[in-house]
Amino acid sequence: MNFTELVRGFVVENFLFGDDSRISNDASFLENGIIDSTGVLELIEYLEKTFTIRVEDEEVIPENLDSLKNISRYLESKQAGNGASLCAQ
Repeated sequence: MNFTELVRGFVVENFLFGDDSRISNDASFLENGIIDSTGVLELIEYLEKTFTIRVEDEEVIPENLDSLKNISRYLESKQAGNGASLCAQ
């Protein structure tokens, strides 16, 4: 499953209004003004619903959620930790 492309689609649609020219896999959402603190909450809700995971409070850190690359790595680690495949719904 390509987590990066799924999350990219959500971010572009919901925060960049269809303009994907401002986002690369390594672009920091906060530093580049792509997502603000309220947007982080929306992103977490999307991740939890789409990938049937629970984002714990201590996991809400830039290393997990501040770029497409970080989110993809985070989702892969959640998948490995769960012992089952994450499925996009």
